[in-house]
Parts: sequence; structure tokens; C-alpha cells
Amino acid sequence: MANHEHADPPAAAAKQKRPILYVAEFETPGQVMHAAEKVRDAGYARWDVHTPFPVHGMDKAMGLSDSILGWIVLLCGLTGCTVAFLLIWFTNGYDYPIVIGGKPPFSLPSMVPVMFELTILLSAFGTVLGMFGLNQLPRHHHPIFYSERFERATDDRFFISIEAGDAKFDLEGTRTLLEACQPVSLELIQEEV
Repeated sequence: MANHEHADPPAAAAKQKRPILYVAEFETPGQVMHAAEKVRDAGYARWDVHTPFPVHGMDKAMGLSDSILGWIVLLCGLTGCTVAFLLIWFTNGYDYPIVIGGKPPFSLPSMVPVMFELTILLSAFGTVLGMFGLNQLPRHHHPIFYSERFERATDDRFFISIEAGDAKFDLEGTRTLLEACQPVSLELIQEEV
């Protein structure tokens, strides 16, 4: 009869963590503006600034271009106006022409209210859906919410977050860049793999 030794199962491997993003906290709008300029100049692409109120000039400091939302709304509005015009022209002038009170089948003044309403309706849909799409919403959770200090972003503090998914992200290099901006605190948010 063979003697089999039973080894204890190996200890559970320690859970490894991977970085998600760095969060740097600043006290004033001027400090976060200068830090944003440094991050922009360093060439990062996946980063953001979080402030309790709009900071004038932040879009320029971040290197953001004008939003294309206006073009989306214009396209939707023109589509609404064109669809209304074609629908009324087709139904009144071609498909089922009825002359009422001597009015011709194609009468532009009678089309204006419907064209206006459909222009406004499609512009509103374009605005809301375009805003959701461009802002990548709805996003029910973001890793920055793991930071307890980030709760002050809606009160009196200013934050910059740089995501680990950025091509230029490097644990030491990104940390050095953010430390050079002299934040009040610097936090690395990690998650278990």
C-alpha cells in the first residue's frame, strides 16, 4: 500500500492591484489652471479637471477645441425643417390635394408653423442625445469616486485626474509631473485584478 502525503493547499495568492488613475487635489482655481496647462503640455489625452464651479479659461488651459454639439443641433434642426416641408408638400400638393378657400395646394405660409415645430423638436432631441453621446453618458460610476477626498470637488476643492489608460501614463513619470504642480494631496486609485 502506497503512502501518499497530502500537502496543504497553497496559500491564496495575494490579490494584485492595478492602477486606474491618479487624482491630484488643489486649493484654488489658479493652481488647478496652471496644473492643467502642465498636463496638457506633457501630452496626456485621457485626463480631466473637476471643479465645483466653471473656471473661466479652463477649456483653453486643457487644450480643448470647440464642441461639435452646435453642428449636431444645426443638422438636426435642418433635417426637421426639411422633413416637415417635404411631408406637407407631398400630402397637400401631390398625394391628396384639396383646395380650401382658394388656397393653392402649395402654400408656404401655412407650412411655417409645422416646419418651425419640427425644427425645434429635432433640435432638442439632437441637443440631448448629442450631449449624452459626446459626454459618454450615462456613466453610472467612475473610479474617481473611490477617493474620499474627491467628495470636496462639489464644495471647495479642485482636482485633476489622469487615467491609467492614457498612452503616456507611467506610474513614476505621471506622479513626478503631478507632484511638480504642488497639489495638496496626490492619490493613486487602484482596483483588484
